[in-house]
Amino acid sequence: MKRINLLLGLLCSTFVACNSSKGIPASTTSLDQQALAQITASSFKSYVEKLSSDAFLGRLPFTKGDTLATDYIAAQFQALGLEAGNGDSYFQEVPMVEITSTATTSTLTIEGSAKPVTLTNLSDYVVGSRQLKETISLGKTPLVFAGFGIVAPEYNWNDYASLDVKGKIVVVMISDPGHYNKDLFKGDNMTYYGRWTYKYEEAARQGAAGVLIIHDSKAASYGWNVIRTGWAGAQMDLQSAASLQPYTPIEGWLSAPATTQLFEAAGYSNQLLEEAKKPGFKAVDLKLQTSIAVSNKLKKSTSRNVIAKITGSKRPDEVVVYTAHWDHLGTGEAVNGDSIYNGAQDNAAGVAALFEIAKAFKAAKVKPERSIILLAVTAEEQGLLGSAYYTSHPIYPLNKTVANINMDAFNPVGATSDLSIIGMGQSEMDDYLARSAAKFGRTVQAAGNPSSGGFYRSDHFNFAKVGVPALFAGSGKNYIDQDTVALNKRKEAFKGRYHAVTDELDENWTFEGILADIRVYFDLGYTLSSENTFPQWKAQSEFKEIGAKR
Repeated sequence: MKRINLLLGLLCSTFVACNSSKGIPASTTSLDQQALAQITASSFKSYVEKLSSDAFLGRLPFTKGDTLATDYIAAQFQALGLEAGNGDSYFQEVPMVEITSTATTSTLTIEGSAKPVTLTNLSDYVVGSRQLKETISLGKTPLVFAGFGIVAPEYNWNDYASLDVKGKIVVVMISDPGHYNKDLFKGDNMTYYGRWTYKYEEAARQGAAGVLIIHDSKAASYGWNVIRTGWAGAQMDLQSAASLQPYTPIEGWLSAPATTQLFEAAGYSNQLLEEAKKPGFKAVDLKLQTSIAVSNKLKKSTSRNVIAKITGSKRPDEVVVYTAHWDHLGTGEAVNGDSIYNGAQDNAAGVAALFEIAKAFKAAKVKPERSIILLAVTAEEQGLLGSAYYTSHPIYPLNKTVANINMDAFNPVGATSDLSIIGMGQSEMDDYLARSAAKFGRTVQAAGNPSSGGFYRSDHFNFAKVGVPALFAGSGKNYIDQDTVALNKRKEAFKGRYHAVTDELDENWTFEGILADIRVYFDLGYTLSSENTFPQWKAQSEFKEIGAKR
């Protein structure tokens, strides 16, 4: 810890003068030292320790952990002197439904060729339904291969051109053409067209009876085991989702080996996948059919977003929204005697950051001119549901929402001299972050692995979908600590913790880097709160058009 503090001090002296007692840079751009001093390791650690403790049972929506977590967060908001954010309440009720879909048979038979293909549930394919019905059945339904399943006029791409898929099951590829050809779409930067959620949405718009996505570990950025585990149990959705976005009766995935069998039965090879990556590809009727049936067990209930407010001094109707999801995975099968998914990094740390930022705003010498909203959302792990509900039922008008700053999974390994922006190039929020980072002697860069579509995987995305410029960033790559032995030891300690029972607060955590990031995010929001203008989407962003309409 002493080594990191020393190095932080050296870094500060390179760029700006430092406050020796706090390690916080003094600034030529009027950083509020009084506000920044409120962001401390002791309080942050205490918040994380409490929220990620076994007492909260892994914070799964619809469980006792839901009530415990949301009550705790509301109590902290109140203790910090924050106003209730939803009238006189700190809560926004989120009506949700838990759907447990079960295939009625353990195998799926593909017919139409001389030799039928039999696929095994979970190993070769997964299927389910988000329609709120107890039984969904498709009898002898034709299969059509529709490339990526994308309709993108701005990229002159339409996999459904001259194709009627009504009453058919569409088989489509994951990702978008840019993953394979950097001259197409945004190259390595995945667009929303590449996300699996889009594939389902577009197939429904086209009137398909079902959609099966072809899994590819590299293009998806996760293995088949993630698909298998994720589809083996209950799924959650908003009760209103089916009316807001109609679903196909059947949704699912095919493994890569199963896809090979499917194509061979239709008289094709995997070369068909290569053809689909080229402009002008035409969908292929596979001349195969299958029957699929699933049964649904439905449980309707409500979870809660927790919301607090600091009223702006001059333009209180305009708001800057900070978000962090409070939920995690609950309890599961015991691993080495531990069955609780505590979610310390993901995302008790993000909620703790909301508290730290609130403290800073409350202590600011000059109060924010725009209102500051602190929003802890539910069910991010279940598909960004809490933020989706908020943006479809906004408490504060979207046309008065200046921006969203989302905080999810801070890096406890160590401090970095840079910040990484997920989905860099979308909006002027990148530029705002760069200016705030520079006040602390830090730089920004694009996050690695842009083809993974990280911009579409946390709660900021739902704000982007309705046109609100949204930022999701994290610590960078350039660690300040030059003790590579100690640094590598910490990196090794955090491997494999994502969505595991080992995501806990322990002696491997360091806090300097997390606090440094939180201070930048505070300054970013404070800067936005003191301006008259709104950040804009950049010309190449797929959200520019909808942003202009709000």
